Amino acid sequence: MLIVFSGLPGTGKTTLARAIAAERGATWLRIDAIEQALRASGALAGGVGPAGYMVGYALAEANLRLGQAVVADSVNPLGITRAAWRAVAARAGVPCLEIELVCADATEHRRRVENREADLPNHVLPRWEEVVRHDYEPWNTPCLRIDTAGRSVPDALQVLRDTIAAG
Repeated sequence: MLIVFSGLPGTGKTTLARAIAAERGATWLRIDAIEQALRASGALAGGVGPAGYMVGYALAEANLRLGQAVVADSVNPLGITRAAWRAVAARAGVPCLEIELVCADATEHRRRVENREADLPNHVLPRWEEVVRHDYEPWNTPCLRIDTAGRSVPDALQVLRDTIAAG
């Protein structure tokens, strides 16, 4: 199975993706880590652009073809990126669970964004103003939408477990 987490920074993607990947023994692909490694390599002349996602798609497909469950952790802001993850699952012949995390309480969301600490070397986290202006297209396909505002991590994880168990 391919489990794809999406949502703006500060909604809880990495926390939940890391937890469900560990619980399921799945391969965890964090696009932030891939993009940071690409920046650190010095091999890119300009910005990272779609390179991090392209690496993520390739790694996801390779691991799915090995029979590994994969958890993808990314903002996944565009219809084209969402379609690409679904195509990866289709090529590998596995189901794809798309999850959009939101934090509907703007005050809580802002507090999370402003109080986060980078957990990747040299990773520059976005400021609140950048999160608010982030290019993020509305979903036009079905997905599991979880509002993390006021919700505990164990509660959100149980929603995920129940959805996965229901198939």
